[in-house]
Amino acid sequence: MTPTIGRIVHYKLSANDAARINQNWRSGNETGNASTEGDIVPLIIVRIWPDEYGPGVAGVNGQAFLDGHDTLWVTSAREGTEPGQWSWPPRVGGAA
Repeated sequence: MTPTIGRIVHYKLSANDAARINQNWRSGNETGNASTEGDIVPLIIVRIWPDEYGPGVAGVNGQAFLDGHDTLWVTSAREGTEPGQWSWPPRVGGAA
């Protein structure tokens, strides 16, 4: 599938993402729970950079929603399964 603006995907937090989130959390600037590398959170795609990582490999910007009132601005993430990357949510259930 091709990423499009407004789609919700899964984003796997990197160590750097978790450190940024936890720094805000510890300093009292945010009101959510601590995060760790590898946590998967929903991300709404707000911008697509076609071919950012090569022909047919887009990068996306988006807003990741964390546990609490916190959000994280994510830029130039590529599709994949590693920390700092996004993936399509798995299909669950089936047709009745």
